[in-house]
Amino acid sequence: MNEEWLKDDETLDDLQLKGICVIQKKDAFRFGVDAVLLANFAKVKKGARVIDLCSGTGIIPFILAGKTDAANIIGIEIQEPMVDMAKRSVEFNKLQHRLEFINKDLKDIEFLKKLPKVDVVTVNPPYKLKNSGIINMNDENAIARHEICCTLEDVIKAAKGVLKDNGRIYMIHRPDRLADIICTMRQYKIEPKLIRMIQPNFKKAPNMVLVEGQNNGGTFLKWEAPLCIYNIEGGYTEEIDKIYGR
Repeated sequence: MNEEWLKDDETLDDLQLKGICVIQKKDAFRFGVDAVLLANFAKVKKGARVIDLCSGTGIIPFILAGKTDAANIIGIEIQEPMVDMAKRSVEFNKLQHRLEFINKDLKDIEFLKKLPKVDVVTVNPPYKLKNSGIINMNDENAIARHEICCTLEDVIKAAKGVLKDNGRIYMIHRPDRLADIICTMRQYKIEPKLIRMIQPNFKKAPNMVLVEGQNNGGTFLKWEAPLCIYNIEGGYTEEIDKIYGR
């Protein structure tokens, strides 16, 4: 049955969530724990409208479709092959009534203005600065990981353009970029409201950070207790198992 949906270099992966599966490349960029943590971190109310920026093959919209009662979720992604996979995943899962994927550049402000304002923006953006290491500018993996097609400011500016007043943005990034995230959010009048550090285990420094911001929100910032991925024995922590539904 899968052959009619898949190309030779693709797999159909079960999310273990209400039977939802996603199409991914076998040997290219594949979703990781960061996307799962972000989708779990986002607070999406019943009937909410959501836009996922830098959507890739759509993992965050598909998890949100399975875990929340969002009315409509739009994924925006610049790489056409990833959008093609996401659209086929929508058809496979029969989620056309809730999910839509658009092949567009989030820097296209005129396009963003045409979209309806949303309650929530999620984004798992490229983490690495464009000048950090040798980069193949046409490589799908490099585009997903490095600020080649968009910068942190581009992402926050796009979120500002599509969020309702008091709408929320949820982002996962690297802790070394936290100062940039906070400063850029405030530049666009998105107030940081909640920060949670992600640690490999309780003995290691954080290697990811989750940030919630509110469009035109008041100044009040909270920190949640850090989330550890692995316990001292090397297995997943109880919270991670719960997030994955195990």
